[in-house]
Amino acid sequence: MAPIEQKREQIVEAAVQEFQERGFQGASMDRISERANVSKRTVYNHFDSKEALFKAIVELIFGEITEALNVVYDPGQPLKAQLVALARAEGKLMCSERFMRLVRMAMSETIRDPGLAAEMNAKSESISVFNDFMAAAKKAGTISTNDPVDAGAQFIGLIKSRAFWPYVLNGGNVTDKEMEKIVQTSVETFLARFAAR
Repeated sequence: MAPIEQKREQIVEAAVQEFQERGFQGASMDRISERANVSKRTVYNHFDSKEALFKAIVELIFGEITEALNVVYDPGQPLKAQLVALARAEGKLMCSERFMRLVRMAMSETIRDPGLAAEMNAKSESISVFNDFMAAAKKAGTISTNDPVDAGAQFIGLIKSRAFWPYVLNGGNVTDKEMEKIVQTSVETFLARFAAR
């Protein structure tokens, strides 16, 4: 990693800790620079404000989601195996302590700031991998639904209800073993409801 990128990453990690401990309003660029072990000037060279730094963290979260969920429906492959791959891709994020820490920090701020909540919601809706997957599966005739968007929401809901929300609210993150069980039961439940007969 180049020194400039390394400094930027140090600053972002320090900001995550600062925002988690003090919230956005209580966070200080001075303390962020101390935590990152860089000068305040270096912080401002990378981020001109606390808002810009917070937005960079939100971008990082959605960048990781986009990178992880690189699963496209293939009509030549069995549906079940593809659903398992999609669920595992989502689950990998939920097993990541770093990712869950970023999400908890960002979500705590969305509760305080409706504008930020709306912005994050718009970003999450722009990640259409589940919708695209279900639309392609419907077109291929492997799932039976009049509403692929709803089918995608139900599939991700099966996963998040057990592997995401309890840990966002209570801390920690799901283990790999628990996640695999959630993946398998979520896929089976989804297929029982949506698999074409």
